[in-house]
Formats: sequence, C-alpha cells, structure tokens
Amino acid sequence: MAYVIALAGKGGTGKTTIAALIVRYLAEKKHKPVLAVDADINSCLNEALGVSVHATIGKLREESLAVVRSGAERPGGMSMEQLFDYQVQQSIIESKNFDLLVMGRPEGPGCYCAANNIIRKYTDKLSEKYPYVVIDNEAGMEHLSRRTTHRVNLLVVVSDPTVKGIQTAVRINNLVDELQLDVDSRMLVINRVAGKEGEELKQIAEKSGIKASGFVPHDEAVFKFDMRGMPVFELPADSAVVVSIFDILDSLGIP
Repeated sequence: MAYVIALAGKGGTGKTTIAALIVRYLAEKKHKPVLAVDADINSCLNEALGVSVHATIGKLREESLAVVRSGAERPGGMSMEQLFDYQVQQSIIESKNFDLLVMGRPEGPGCYCAANNIIRKYTDKLSEKYPYVVIDNEAGMEHLSRRTTHRVNLLVVVSDPTVKGIQTAVRINNLVDELQLDVDSRMLVINRVAGKEGEELKQIAEKSGIKASGFVPHDEAVFKFDMRGMPVFELPADSAVVVSIFDILDSLGIP
C-alpha cells in the first residue's frame, strides 16, 4: 500500500506549489514511482508539474453518462463499470518522474460529489501500484467534510503568513478530529514567510492545538516562474523554496 500525502489549506496559500515540490522530492529522493492526484476542481497541479492534461475524471464521467443515455453499444460488450475503469486507466498522464490523475470540472450542472467519490475510489485502487501518492485537494474544508481525503499517512496543512490562514488551518485540524478521519500524522507549513512573522504565527497555531513543522520562505523565483508560465517543478535545486521543503521532508523520515 502506498504512503499517501494529502494537502489542505485555504485558497491562495501556495498549496499546489508545495504539492508539486513534494512530488519532486519523492521522485528525486526515493527513486520510486509517484502518483500525483489533482483533486481540485480548479485543476492547476499539471501546470505546476509541467505536463498537459488530455482527460479528467469529471469529463470522463459526463461522457460515460452520455453513452448510457444514448443507449449506444459499449465496445467489447464491456459493462459500464469496466468501460469507465478502462477510461480512467487511459486518462493517467505519464511523465518521466511521476504519473498524474486529474479530477477536473464536470461539464454538466450539479454538485461534485460523484466526481469526488470516483477520485477517492481510484486513488485507493491505484495506490496499490504506487509506493507514493500525493493528493492536492481543493481549497477549504469541503473535501474533508465529504471525506474525499481519507486513509492518509501525512496531512500537510498549508497556511500563508496571516492570522486568517492559521485560523483556517486550525479549523481543518479540528475537523480531522471531529470526522475521525484515518490520518496518521499531520503538520502545518507556513508558506511565503518573509520576516519574523513566522514565529508569531507559529505561537498562535500551537496555542490553538496545531504544531507548525516548518516555514517556507518567500522566494522571488516562484513569482518569476509563475509570471513566465514555467512549472515550479523545474525550480533550481538551490532555490529557497526547494531547499526549505526538502529540509522539512527530510526531517520527517518518510519511509
């Protein structure tokens, strides 16, 4: 079974950047296959990783429903479940260092519960084939309340250097307890720290019951890469963000 790392936090904290660099860390340090899962309807993990998306779970679901409604014959006499399973397997984006599965936004109206259930099912299923899985969840706490995130070895809660970000992180931490989610360990990472505010926010977090395991410094290189449309996965190895995240992960002793 895979070692699963999931990320959570409010919007705009740099969660996806950190997710991409965790994928890079595992690929470079562990030298084993990594499955990255973009479970955010506003899919952008592929951009951070530097790969193109040819299919999403949401789109596949809509296409499958259209086949059912039309009464069209399914190839090879496959059941609907077999066909969809085949399509999901084909939708996995393969890269040299990792594979990527994207939830995406369903084309039709309605909630995202079905797509969320599908991404959870296939994350569990595919985790049998990968030593490591990294799940970039949508902003906020909806994915937790819908139990999209479960069976997690490490939950990384990302905050920006603001009290509001810390408050959201505390609520996420509390919700994990309330829902009794299967999470082995969790840590708070405060991102984009530029001065001494990190220590003050760390104290606020710890008084509220969540430990800050590390700070990620503000790094102009990330801004420049974003401005040029370059994937942060390719940041220089000596950039402040890469060094910081690698140091934090080294300290965890991930098996």
